[in-house]
Amino acid sequence: MPSRTTRGSGIDERRGAGRAARVRVPRRALGEWDASRRTHDALEVVVAQSHDRVPELVPIRHGRMAATPWTHYRGAAAVMAADLATAEHSALEVQLCGDAHILNFGLWATPERNLSYDLRDFDETLPGPFEWDVQRLAASLEVLAREVGLSDGAGAEAAVAMGEAYRLAMCRAASKGELEIWYDQVPLDRFVDFFVPEEREDIVRDISVQARRRTSRGAARKLVRVVDGASRIVEDPPFRVRVDDPDERAGDDAIVEAYRATLPEYRRHLLDRFTVADVARQVVGVGSVGMQVFLVLFEGRNGDDPLFLQFKQAGPSVYEAHLGPSAHPNHGQRVVVGRQLMQSAGDIFTGWTHVDGGDVYVRQFRDMKVIPDPDTIAPRLREFAVASGTVLARAHARTGDPVVIGAYLGRGDAFDRAMGRFAVAYADQNQRDHAALVAAIADGRVEAATGW
Repeated sequence: MPSRTTRGSGIDERRGAGRAARVRVPRRALGEWDASRRTHDALEVVVAQSHDRVPELVPIRHGRMAATPWTHYRGAAAVMAADLATAEHSALEVQLCGDAHILNFGLWATPERNLSYDLRDFDETLPGPFEWDVQRLAASLEVLAREVGLSDGAGAEAAVAMGEAYRLAMCRAASKGELEIWYDQVPLDRFVDFFVPEEREDIVRDISVQARRRTSRGAARKLVRVVDGASRIVEDPPFRVRVDDPDERAGDDAIVEAYRATLPEYRRHLLDRFTVADVARQVVGVGSVGMQVFLVLFEGRNGDDPLFLQFKQAGPSVYEAHLGPSAHPNHGQRVVVGRQLMQSAGDIFTGWTHVDGGDVYVRQFRDMKVIPDPDTIAPRLREFAVASGTVLARAHARTGDPVVIGAYLGRGDAFDRAMGRFAVAYADQNQRDHAALVAAIADGRVEAATGW
C-alpha cells in the first residue's frame, strides 16, 4: 500500500512530496472536464459491460439507466473511470471505493450493533489516485440536485462544501496517529451533528426505526413463506427467481464451504450454526443489474432464526483497464479486502467464493443498513455532502498518506472550488451521455425494458 513507500520518511519530506504534486497537477486542474480528450464512446462502454451479464436481464439494466440522468450516472461508473483516466492525475494513491456517489454512503451496524455512517459499495474498489473518488462524489451531488429539482447552484455549492470537508478531515488526519485514524468512526450521534439541532431528534428516531426493520428477521417476514413445512424465498420474477440447477446455486455445499474457508475461525464457528434453507437469484441496483446475484436463506438451529446472505458476482474493477489488474486472484476477495481497508467497521460475514466458475463476494443482505434515498437527501444535500466528504477522507487516510495528501490539498479553497466546477461540468457530460443512450434505445440500437 502507499504507506509503505513513505514509512520512515520525515514529515517535511512528505509534505514536500504533496506540494510537488501540485506542480505536476495543479489543484485547479481537478475542476476541469474537456470532452474533446475522450478516446472512447460512452455508449459503447455501457453496452460492452453486457457481455458478462445474464442476457435476459441486460435490457432491464439499460432501461433503468435510461430512466433519468441520475440513474444513468449510477450505472456509468465504467464511463467515468475511462474519462478520469484521460487526464493527468496526482499519483497520490489510496484504496479507491471506485463508485463513491452520494447514495453509496449510509448507516451500517458495527459488530457491536452500533450505527456508523460509512461507505457502502466496493464493487469497483482498487488502489488509485485519491481525487477520482472525490470527483465522482462531487459530480453525483450536482446530478442529484438536478434530478430532484433543487435551485441552480445547489449541487455545485454542496460539492464545494464536500471538497472543503474532505480537505479539512484529511488535514486533521495528517496530525493523528495511525491507530487513531484506523479506529475513527462517524457513529450516529456524530452523524446527526452535521444537521441543524431542530432536525436531530427526528433524524435519530427515523433512522432507529429503519434500522430495527432492516435485519434478516425483518427480511424474512417479507420474503419467506413456509411451503410443505419448508422455508422458501418468495419469487417475484424477474427480480427474484428460484434457481434449481445445483451448478448455479450459491447455496451448494462446495460453494458455501469455499466461502466459509475465507472467514476467521471464530466466525466459521458462528456460520456453522446455520444451514442453507433456500436460494434465489435476484436483481439489484442499476449498474449491477445483470450480474449474478444470489439471495441465500440460512436457518439457525432453532428453526426460527433466519440469516440472509447475498452472494454477488465480482468481475474486474472498471479501473483495472486504466490502473492495471488487481493484485488479488479472486475479484470477490478484491472487493472484501477493499471494504475492510476502507470501512471503519464491517459486516462479520463478508467473504468470497466461486459460483459457476465466477468470482463472488458474500455479505449480509440486511444488517441494520439505512441508506438515504434522493428525497431524503435533497433538502439536506449540503449536510449529507459534508458528512460524506468527511467519511471519504477518513477512508482514504487509512490507506494513503494523509500528510502528503493534506499538503497537496493545502489550507486554501482551491481544491474545494475545483470540486464545484468539476461537478457542474461533468453533470453536463452525463446529461449528454444519457441523451445518447435514450436515442440509441429509441432507434433500436440498444435493447431496453421499461417499467422495471
